[in-house]
Amino acid sequence: MTVADTRDRALGALSGLALGDALGMPTQSMSREAIAQRYGRIGALLPGAPDQPIAPNRPAGSITDDTEQALLLAQLLIDGAGRVDALVFAEALERWEADMVRRGSADLLGPSTKRALQRLHAGESPDQAGRDGTTNGAAMRITPVGIAVPATDLHRLLSLVVQASQVTHNTGRGIAAAAAMAAAVSAGVDGASLSDALDAGERAAEAGARRGHWVAGGSIAARIRWARGWVRGMTPATLADAVAEVIGTSVAAQESVVAAFALAEALGGDPAEALRTAAALGGDTDTVAAMCGAILGAAHGKSALPADLLDTVRRVNHLDLEPVVDGLLKLRTT
Repeated sequence: MTVADTRDRALGALSGLALGDALGMPTQSMSREAIAQRYGRIGALLPGAPDQPIAPNRPAGSITDDTEQALLLAQLLIDGAGRVDALVFAEALERWEADMVRRGSADLLGPSTKRALQRLHAGESPDQAGRDGTTNGAAMRITPVGIAVPATDLHRLLSLVVQASQVTHNTGRGIAAAAAMAAAVSAGVDGASLSDALDAGERAAEAGARRGHWVAGGSIAARIRWARGWVRGMTPATLADAVAEVIGTSVAAQESVVAAFALAEALGGDPAEALRTAAALGGDTDTVAAMCGAILGAAHGKSALPADLLDTVRRVNHLDLEPVVDGLLKLRTT
């Protein structure tokens, strides 16, 4: 791996996150049947319809909370020299939501994050505020940690995942989901094959499950392992049924994060097809597609993503990802 290859994969991770996010923007919180009836096959970046429940009238190519919060975390990591202060992060999330409200957006903080911030205001400590956060909020925004820390240093990676997750998702399930994403992205940036990167995600999820508060529920690592084996060799139509109907695409981490890994496993050789499939599944489509895009972008590099679609996303959202990636990669080598 050359320095240029590493940078291409790191750019691929953030670019894939943004592209998947934008593809899933107009279909988020819709049923699979409603998406099929209105749009048919998702083949392009689409605007948010006037009746879109989360992103009405948003221009085609618009990103959502997944990318915006990931970039917020990235800047905190860079400014903090590789550390994230829980209270500073909480304040930044509140400022982000206030800005979204001013912009008239309904794309606000998720249920786990909202509840945790309310507890902080009530005087609870940061390590207690996220004691039942089991949704995908920590995982959806964790990609910068995967860029900033090598997957070979699992202890350091997990420590930073916990720092970035505990204030809102301080549970074994929430941390496991975020650790799976961070490790898969990091392994891809290191030059691992897609299969090896997904393996790294499984191992990190298993280790991450031992952090944070215990909550009842199935293992993220075990679900990822089962889903990857189950979807191998499925036809696209069968795959879509499997992910939407059995794995699930809700905001629950044990559904949407596992769905992202399953899509990466089954369609990882064709990132564009994987993201189009994710955008049509229904449910939390923007987050599933964003997480899948981050994994595939890291494994294949920015050059493997559809350049025309990515150019639109960057232009519509005024994204300048190169300085962010360079700042994160400096942390990776310190």
